[in-house]
Amino acid sequence: MKDLPADQRPREKLLARGAPALADAELLALLLRTGYKGQGVLALAGAVIEKFNGYAGLLHATPAELQSIKGLGPAKRAELLAVIEMARRALAEQLQAKPVFDTPQRVKDYLSLHLQGRPHEVFAVLFLDAQHRLLEFKDMFRGTLTQTSVYPREVVKQALALNAGAVVLAHNHPSGVAEPSRADEFLTQTLKAALQLVDVRVLDHLVVGQGHVVSMAERGLL
Repeated sequence: MKDLPADQRPREKLLARGAPALADAELLALLLRTGYKGQGVLALAGAVIEKFNGYAGLLHATPAELQSIKGLGPAKRAELLAVIEMARRALAEQLQAKPVFDTPQRVKDYLSLHLQGRPHEVFAVLFLDAQHRLLEFKDMFRGTLTQTSVYPREVVKQALALNAGAVVLAHNHPSGVAEPSRADEFLTQTLKAALQLVDVRVLDHLVVGQGHVVSMAERGLL
C-alpha cells in the first residue's frame, strides 16, 4: 500500500473520512496489514472476500477454511476470528440488557450474523426470560428442516431447563431467499402448540436469507 497516494491508503482514508468510505477489501486489508510475496494486502483481502462470497460468508468461515487460504497465517486467522466473535458478543449483550423487541432490528442483525451465509440449513432458538431478554441463543438442528427433523420435545426441554418465558424461532435459507414456505408455517404451528403446553410463548419465527430477514409474525403467520 506504500505505492498508493497517502489519501488513498485505507488507514489514512478511514481516519480522514470514516469507515463507511472504505471498500470491503480496504476494510479487511486494515486487519490483515500485510500480504505475501507476489500479492499485496489489498489483493489478498479481495481474494478472501471473493472466496467467501462477501462478508456474510466470511463471518461463518471455519478455522480450517481460513487456514486453507495462502497468506493467512495463525496471527491473521486469530484476529479475524476474534473480530467476528466480538461482533456476536456485542449484539448478544444488547439483547440481554433489554427486551428483544424494543429493538427488533438488533434481533435481525444478530440472527444474520449467526445464520446468514451458512451452507446448510440451521434451526436456532433465542430463549428469553419473562421480560423477553435473551437468556441463550442455541443452534438446535441442522440439515433439511421439516416437521420430522426438528424435534419439539428438544426445544421444550431446553426452554424448561432455562426457565424461559418465551422464544424466538429462527432458521436460514441457504438459497438466499428469505421467504417462509408452507413447511415453515406448519413447523411454526407445531412448535407453538408444543410450547404452549409448558406456558412458553412463541413470539416470532424469523427466516434469514441473503441480506434480508423475514418475520413471520409481521406477515401474520403466527
